[in-house]
Amino acid sequence: MYLSMANGGAKLDPQAAAVMISQYRQNNGLGAVTVDPALVKLAEDQSMAMARNNKLDHDVKGPLAKRLNAGGYPATLAVENVSAGYHTLAEAFSGWRDSPPHRANMLKSGVNKLGIAASYAPGTKYKVFWTMILASTDG
Repeated sequence: MYLSMANGGAKLDPQAAAVMISQYRQNNGLGAVTVDPALVKLAEDQSMAMARNNKLDHDVKGPLAKRLNAGGYPATLAVENVSAGYHTLAEAFSGWRDSPPHRANMLKSGVNKLGIAASYAPGTKYKVFWTMILASTDG
C-alpha cells in the first residue's frame, strides 16, 4: 500500500488494492470486490500505454468498452479510474477518493471485480501511471 511504484522493480499487489477498495466500499454500504486477472491485464495494458505515450488519458488505447471487448472481457458493467503522479497505492486511492467522479466510480453499485495496475516511466512528467477497472460480469 505504501510501496513506491516509482522504481523499475516495484510490483503492485492487486490483492492489497482489492482489500483497500473493498473496505472503502463496505464502509459505504456496498459489496466487496475481488481481483480479476483479466482485468489486471487490461489495467496493465492501459497504464503501460499511458506511460509509453506520456499521456494521462482514458482513451489512449481506445474507450474502455472497446478495450474490454477487444480483450474478450464479458462486462455487463464497468468503470475506470486513471491517474498519474502518485507514487504509492495509498496516494492514488486518496486522489481518487477526493475526486467526486473517481469516488463515484469506486462506489459504483453492482461492480464486484477489480483490475489495477501502475506503470513506471522515469523519463515522463508523471513517472507513475495508474489504472483501476471495476466491473461486473453478472447478467
